[in-house]
Amino acid sequence: MLETELFALLEQTADAAYTVTDSGEICSWNGAAERLFGYTANEVLRRNIDEVLEGRDALGTRALAGGADAMIRRGGGTSGTIPDFDLEVRSRSAGRIWVNVSTIVFNNRRTGRRLFVRLARNIDQRRRNDDLLNRMLEAAQQLVSLAHTATHHTPVEPLSEQERRILQLFAQGTNSATIARQLAISAQTLRNHLHHINRKLRTHNRLEAVIHAQQRGLID
Repeated sequence: MLETELFALLEQTADAAYTVTDSGEICSWNGAAERLFGYTANEVLRRNIDEVLEGRDALGTRALAGGADAMIRRGGGTSGTIPDFDLEVRSRSAGRIWVNVSTIVFNNRRTGRRLFVRLARNIDQRRRNDDLLNRMLEAAQQLVSLAHTATHHTPVEPLSEQERRILQLFAQGTNSATIARQLAISAQTLRNHLHHINRKLRTHNRLEAVIHAQQRGLID
């Protein structure tokens, strides 16, 4: 197959298709590429593909869009299958967009020149949806983490010194009557303190309050 025949064949594909040399010089640019990237063939032919598209990878760092160097960097060699890859590129009409790029190597036996056929598909909406979903998941995880921290480490209201003493005595196995006597308070006052403690710690009974206070480091 001649290069002219290859270029004519690429005009028939719905994918944006362009061909580049080993060094990244653009040799063909079909109508679908004009529509996707917004640049006409006359504007880009014989220019370097990386200069035209200014590709960036998922990390936002500069990435090669065509040529032998791009193939080698993505795990391809001089033979065998070349993996496809996602690339954020510059377009005239839509700013920067995401495309998925596949590669076919064309060796011109008559001239000895090797060309790389790049087939690009617009995946911008999918990538943006994926990014939005990831941000939502990260936000949800942060909310869960904050809720977990608030539940297990921070009381709704700080405990008074008397309330901390009461919990510490309960944690040591001291009974209610002894605690009331040691602190010189009535049994009703002790019950009132326990009520306030459970409200502040969001617990339901004395044992749960002691365990949560220990987990939060409020008592030993």
